[in-house]
Amino acid sequence: MFDRKQFEATKREQVTAMSKDAALKNLARDYLIAADQAGYAYQWTWLGLPIIQFPPDIIATQEIIWETKPDIIIETGIAWGGSILLYASLQQLMGKGKTIAVDLNLYDHVRDQIMGYPFSKRIQLLKGSSVEPSIVDRIKQQIEPGQSVMVLLDSSHTHEHVLAELKAYAPMVTKGQFLIVSDTIVEDIPPQTFRQRPWGPGDNPKTAMWEYLKTTDRFEEDFMINNKLLTTYTPNAFLRCIK
Repeated sequence: MFDRKQFEATKREQVTAMSKDAALKNLARDYLIAADQAGYAYQWTWLGLPIIQFPPDIIATQEIIWETKPDIIIETGIAWGGSILLYASLQQLMGKGKTIAVDLNLYDHVRDQIMGYPFSKRIQLLKGSSVEPSIVDRIKQQIEPGQSVMVLLDSSHTHEHVLAELKAYAPMVTKGQFLIVSDTIVEDIPPQTFRQRPWGPGDNPKTAMWEYLKTTDRFEEDFMINNKLLTTYTPNAFLRCIK
């Protein structure tokens, strides 16, 4: 009666149906566009610090980390630090792992808040451009042979910058782990004229991701994650490393 195997099989059937439901996807897209204009993603915190993401993306990332249990989590982009706390708190629960994060605009008071938690020993923060060779090298040096590595890209969202990040960080992702390219939604919605940014349709993380994926066969879209997330800032961009 309470069969977990059957429950998981039903979930896959439901996700398969959702993946083919154009009307449902259009409703979800319209909702996301309206919610984005209302600043919906800015309303959430993790352990008291803002985590500027759509809630389904937060939960999906938690699921991935708990499933794959990476030794090293690398994130470009820190903002207020909520996502960094998410990763490190999960690592604390798992009893293993380190989170390394880099941001060009890492303010002292933000650093102090992030490093003020009982599990903050699992966090390393770097200030600088995520594509600066010296920063990339410092991060590489933190990875020991045999460690599993997950990467999340969430800093500047221009095509040029994200493509440079992909070239620098995607090779660090180990087999079975994930590469997550945030804010690919920019390609799929109208220009965000209410929020001025140097990126937009045709110049964003998704265009960079598509270009990068032409050069490698190491990644594939995770079917369950990408198709169950009806409202997501990261469509098509939860990528599992298969080689």
